[in-house]
Amino acid sequence: MAHSLNPAASTAFMPSGPNQPALDGEAVWEARRDLAACFRMAARNGLEEGICNHFSALVPGYDDLFIVNPYGWAFRELTASQLLICDFHGNVVSGDGQPEATAFFIHARVHKHLPRAKVAFHTHMPHATALSMTEGEPLIFAGQTALKFYGRTAFDRDYNGLALDESEGDRIAGAIGDADIVFMKHHGVMVLGPTIAEAWDDLYYLERACEVQTLALSTGRAVLPVKPEIAEAAYRQMREGDTESARLHLASIRRQLDTEQPAYRD
Repeated sequence: MAHSLNPAASTAFMPSGPNQPALDGEAVWEARRDLAACFRMAARNGLEEGICNHFSALVPGYDDLFIVNPYGWAFRELTASQLLICDFHGNVVSGDGQPEATAFFIHARVHKHLPRAKVAFHTHMPHATALSMTEGEPLIFAGQTALKFYGRTAFDRDYNGLALDESEGDRIAGAIGDADIVFMKHHGVMVLGPTIAEAWDDLYYLERACEVQTLALSTGRAVLPVKPEIAEAAYRQMREGDTESARLHLASIRRQLDTEQPAYRD
């Protein structure tokens, strides 16, 4: 399922420029800890798949370097220091190990082509992935939680197998367009966000929305969407407080992990 990446160059430390922070600065370490917390909590919620799936975030202060999980480690194992910093050419500039090949070809190209995507979470989480495999649009927008994503989703219908080259990563980036959420046909989902907190919040609630919809469909009864005008109004209500809610959500999972699994910070 997973494929290692053979980078063009060996691991090397990239020094900071005159207006860029050091890669071992506190802002970068906080981003590492936030991302490690998301990996650990995603595992707790069953959102991971073995040693596959990837979360990435641009390094604070840089627009051409990103933090990503190393190949061969499950989400539940990851710590802040184990995460890699890579450039868009496949080079690891900080950390031990290599990114998984599809992690690089999807995430590097998404970050490169969609500058607004400071963070990209890709999973095969079960309920969202199940809906990507069905006929029609994945989300019906019948449940309140789903309305958080009203008008924010895209559906990449062109499954082409594993993303093992730049052209497939470029195609996926193009299919996303202006969306924050992309359902990838026969594959999984990708959540894009301006911050780690907002990407985590969307990922968590997306799977919850998909789980509830899947349960509703399993009854065999018709699932009725919310009227468009009400769905739009509810979406706007939710989005008004989304940034702060996401910040508090991430702070909450970090407090839980600080008590129960503090090693994620290391």
